Amino acid sequence: MITSKQRAELRAKANELETTLMVGKEGVTDALIEELGRQLEARELVKGKVLETALMSAREVSDQLCQALGAEGIQCVGNKFVVWRRSETLARKTGLAKAKVKVNPVRAGAQKRRAAARAEREKKNEYFKQQAIAFARQRRRAEQEGEE
Repeated sequence: MITSKQRAELRAKANELETTLMVGKEGVTDALIEELGRQLEARELVKGKVLETALMSAREVSDQLCQALGAEGIQCVGNKFVVWRRSETLARKTGLAKAKVKVNPVRAGAQKRRAAARAEREKKNEYFKQQAIAFARQRRRAEQEGEE
């Protein structure tokens, strides 16, 4: 599942794409699914068009293709649709096996300071807890000695 920001970025990239997949009067066939699978492995992002003779909407076609291939439907506008699926082979070719995560240095510093403060609080709390236990034991001993 992708986030709305990722979806927006992919929609922006899809604006520049040429339509490479056509769905005709036969609708969604095995050959169409195989072709889309090959295109997704090669590009990750594919734009398709549903012809008027297909008797299906772009949303229906997109949903069927996504379900068959485990892809994400990015956008459906009119008779065009955009489908995305992460490609392992493309990631290996480009050397991006793991996606780079953008790090905000200000946020990272704040998170580090909060974690340090939390650890310090926990350390103090543990100290005071141990002191309270020791004091309670001492008081109990004093009470027991006073009774005897």
